[in-house]
Amino acid sequence: MSLVAEFEIHCDALPLVEVAKEAAEATITLDLQFAHGERPLFLATAIGGSRTAIEGAFAAADDVGAWTLIGRAEETRRYQIEPALSLEAQLGDDVDDLAGLEALATADAVIERIEVKSDGWQQTGWFADRNAFTAFSSFWQRNCGFQLHRLTRDRESESPGDGLTDRQDEALRTAYELGYFDIPRRTTLREVASELGVSASSVSERLRRAQTQLIRETVATTWPPLPN
Repeated sequence: MSLVAEFEIHCDALPLVEVAKEAAEATITLDLQFAHGERPLFLATAIGGSRTAIEGAFAAADDVGAWTLIGRAEETRRYQIEPALSLEAQLGDDVDDLAGLEALATADAVIERIEVKSDGWQQTGWFADRNAFTAFSSFWQRNCGFQLHRLTRDRESESPGDGLTDRQDEALRTAYELGYFDIPRRTTLREVASELGVSASSVSERLRRAQTQLIRETVATTWPPLPN
């Protein structure tokens, strides 16, 4: 079953991050053109911000070589950029497994949007199945930082934590509102059960199942598998 994921990769060394820091008023998205040379050309789209600030940031960035303004329409400008650094020079200090990074290029996935942020990239990607997504997210979790925002299955929106039953959702919300998860706790399991009109054992089971589902859809998707 295919997945669509929205996520962030936190890594200051990713291409054009320095540009995004210097031209903070612009929204910069990035496409990679793989038909040229050892490293793909960058195709950058900048929306808003000052042209002077954006092009000044290109000139100052260590990872930007020659660049060309391809076209513009109102506040949107498109640039073709030659990378100035090799993959090792760009990411070698931050990513230990460069061979693993290159292998991601052949993974069963398509990254359809890259927005360059001041601390990394925010991306949307299609993944053939859960294994492909887990391999991708685990790599970045090990090497830099990975934050999942949303998963979609079969075109149905699934934010982290979806999949709870109505009773599990009700139990979590009630326990939270009564202070069961506070430190220190402001209520007891028995008081949560009384509020819901069920037994304490029933509430305990619902909370455990709900927590398991939340872990499955958040932590388990982004953390490398534990050793046997």
